[in-house]
This record gives sequence, structure tokens and C-alpha cells, in this order.
Amino acid sequence: MPKIMDGRKLAEEIKAEVKKEVRLLNEHGIDVGLAVLLVGDNPASEQYFLAIMRASKNVGITVYKHKFPDTVTINELLNIINSLNTDERVNGILIFLPLPKRINARRVINSIAPEKDVDGLGAISVGRLAADESTFQLFKNNSHEISESMSSFIPCTPFGVIKFLEYYGVALKGKHAVVISKSLAVGKPLSMMLLAKEATVTVCHRETKNLSALTIQADIICTATGQQGIIKGDMVKDGVIVVDIGIKVLSDGRIVGDVDFDSVKDRASLITPVPGGVGPVTIAMLIENTARSAKRSDLLKSPLLM
Repeated sequence: MPKIMDGRKLAEEIKAEVKKEVRLLNEHGIDVGLAVLLVGDNPASEQYFLAIMRASKNVGITVYKHKFPDTVTINELLNIINSLNTDERVNGILIFLPLPKRINARRVINSIAPEKDVDGLGAISVGRLAADESTFQLFKNNSHEISESMSSFIPCTPFGVIKFLEYYGVALKGKHAVVISKSLAVGKPLSMMLLAKEATVTVCHRETKNLSALTIQADIICTATGQQGIIKGDMVKDGVIVVDIGIKVLSDGRIVGDVDFDSVKDRASLITPVPGGVGPVTIAMLIENTARSAKRSDLLKSPLLM
């Protein structure tokens, strides 16, 4: 029988540590704030917002919600972000995607100050990850307060995947990891993080030919396509570790992932469920990054650094 990787359990442990950090910051007169920007009435975004609200409230982080209609202009979004960049109450800024097609989402995301880009998706944050300038965050023993204050955040979802694998004792060094996604939100940064951990990485996408020929070789499969059941039992080898990052909401309201769970679980040694897998860990990483941003901001104000 496979071992189910419980995202809720790991998320609760991360949030418990964040709660301690926030309490210490509060004792020094520092409030921790997260600003979220929602455009339109996307039900999935609303559910995600509610989950972030619950998690933030649980650890003592204040959430500032900014809601806009679909008719919002890019200038309006850039103006509010510029204001939030200089607002000392706000330590993290999160923009819910997708934005309306007429709005250049990259321009909006890139307008977030890197020190407040807690989702780690701005060009500076991703560039520093690619240049190995922020990968030290993946290694517990290499973090240092001063160096953290000069760095960026790494993307929450892929960072959560790495945390997930390590939490369940998966040694990444030398493993063959197949990542099915080349998105800037998941696939690309996750591939870079796995490489930093010295895994051998194969990246697959919609133009990949004969996907099963690659997945059958994988020690670890990480998939984030949003296509229901794209990974089936006959596409994986015995003992494979499967991380399902994909999410699809069916017409009946059920949430499913990329993996045909029933056929794959009989061959996997470790597998994530959907829901209850990567999702809760992503939210936990987001609030962890927000608390770390507050801590960095306080550090930079220290007279010892002047």
C-alpha cells in the first residue's frame, strides 16, 4: 500500500512555527500584514482567498483585501501596488491570477517590490532563483539573517513541493525527477529547485511526444497541468513517488488532480491526494514568507546594519 502524503499535517506544522514567529514580532511591536488583490468574481480565487484568510488569522497575520471589478485598468492596479510597496503595514503582496486577458499580468506582478513578492513570481525573484542567488533558502543549515535580508523569496508552490518531499524523507540527490509543466508559477522554478538539490530533471509539456516513455523512467513525478487523469497507472514504475500539483474543478463541484489516483496508488510508494495535498502547503509557505518578510524588514531597520 502507498503512503499518502498528508499536506494538511505538514501545513499545520509550518503554521505552528509561523505563529511563534509572528508572536515574537508582535512582542517587539511589529504587526505582520499581507495584502491580496482580487479582480473579478472567480470562484476559485474566492475560495483561495478564504483559505488564506483562515490560515493568516490562525497565525496572527492581518490580511488587507483589495477587490476590483473586471473593468479595472492596469493603471489602477499599478497605482495600488505602488502604494502597497511603500506601506509599512504590508509585508507581503499577493495578486490572484488569472487577470483579465487585456491586462499584462507580468507587468503587474513585476511591479511588486521584490522584498514583498512573497509568492516569488516576479522577474527579479525568478531570476535570482535561476542564478542560484536565492536557492540557499532550500538548505536549512545555510540560511543567515543578513543574507536573507538581501535576497528574494522563492515561489511558494514549488518550494512547498520540496518541503513536502523532504518531510517524507525523500532523498532528492541523484533521483530522476520528471516535471510535467513548464509554467513560470510551477514547472520552471520547481525544475530549478530540484536541480539545486542535485536531482536529474526532465521537463515535459504539451508538445512532449510519448509522455509515458519518460514518466515510466521517473523516480519522482511532479505534475501540474490541470488535466484530469493525465497520469495513469501504466505510465509509472513500481515504487515511484508522485506529487500531484494539478487542480481541476468538475461540473459537479468535485476537485481532482492530474493523476488517476486509483490506478497509480497501487504502484506508488508515496503519493499526494487532491485535494489535501500540495494546496495546504502552498498556503502555509505563503504565510511563512510573509512572516519572514516582516522579520527582514525589521532587521534592515537595525542600527547595527547602518
